Amino acid sequence: MTDLLRHALALAYLMAPAYLANMAPPFVRYWRGWNRPIHARLLGTHKTVVGAALGIAVALLATAVQAAVSGLPVCAGLARVDYRYWPLLGLGFGVGSMAGDSIKSLFKRRLKIAPGAPWVPFDQLDFALGSLLLVGPWAKLSVTDMGLILAVTFVGDLAVNRMAFRLGIKRSPW
Repeated sequence: MTDLLRHALALAYLMAPAYLANMAPPFVRYWRGWNRPIHARLLGTHKTVVGAALGIAVALLATAVQAAVSGLPVCAGLARVDYRYWPLLGLGFGVGSMAGDSIKSLFKRRLKIAPGAPWVPFDQLDFALGSLLLVGPWAKLSVTDMGLILAVTFVGDLAVNRMAFRLGIKRSPW
């Protein structure tokens, strides 16, 4: 395996909890009744308490799994952080993802952009920027690393969201 490919895989492995946290909240839109918006006026009705909690929980779980498998030979060289602190990392990824997405929604509402309307590239990068802000310093990422993460995240988010839209999981393809 080339050094460049191994480096790209290590960055994707690092960001996996953020990616999973970002994908989790749309699944709870089916939970009616007690799944209330965080703040409908400021963030819109689609940012819910249960969705945010699920995103954080999924990031914690994903980071716990990474910590559990970090000693396996197949994972050698992939870890960019010390997984002894996996609860803090998981919270950083989860809270960073949910906060990044919520802050972007706040700006969308203030700019009078309708919920569900596209706002490229912010719709694709909000959660990654939030996670990088909280976890990036621990991972000692270079500017190039962060640029690569954001580029891969942008393309990957477009692909995943279009697939989720076609499967009926999301209401919009972005």
